[in-house]
Amino acid sequence: MSDDEAPQEEQKVETFESVTSGASATIPMQCSTIKKNGYAVLKGRPCKVVETSTSKTGKHGHAKVHMVAIDIFNGKKYEEICPSTHNMDVPEVKRADYPCLAVTDDGFCSLLLPNGTTKEDLKLPEGELGDEIRALVDDGKEVLVSVLNAMGEEAIIAFKEQATK
Repeated sequence: MSDDEAPQEEQKVETFESVTSGASATIPMQCSTIKKNGYAVLKGRPCKVVETSTSKTGKHGHAKVHMVAIDIFNGKKYEEICPSTHNMDVPEVKRADYPCLAVTDDGFCSLLLPNGTTKEDLKLPEGELGDEIRALVDDGKEVLVSVLNAMGEEAIIAFKEQATK
């Protein structure tokens, strides 16, 4: 049998289906490089840093960083002391603006995504912010809401009324 007549081996091609890039929700960063108005993960929650101070310790000790931060989703205050050379997790925080089409009776928003589909799994925020958004949408105004996304959580954090043309 010549090479031309040899039976062809069937090649198997593996396909992998993935929805996300597989990237982590956090990245490690040296504690001393995280500054005020940056982000950090404290007590397992994504937080915005509101205060940092560094204290130098004794002859053989590490400098320590005292960090005060506020949870970006629930507003709780957290504090942590970490050696300045150690790594801390920093959340990947994304902010996006979407037109709000409607608000259901149970407080869920219907948001228009860039691809033309709708996202209907976000609740209005509690309190004055949610009340203002509902009032504008109920009045038939065009409202653009800002959605913050970090570590698998999403929340509406702000809005602006669109100028009608």
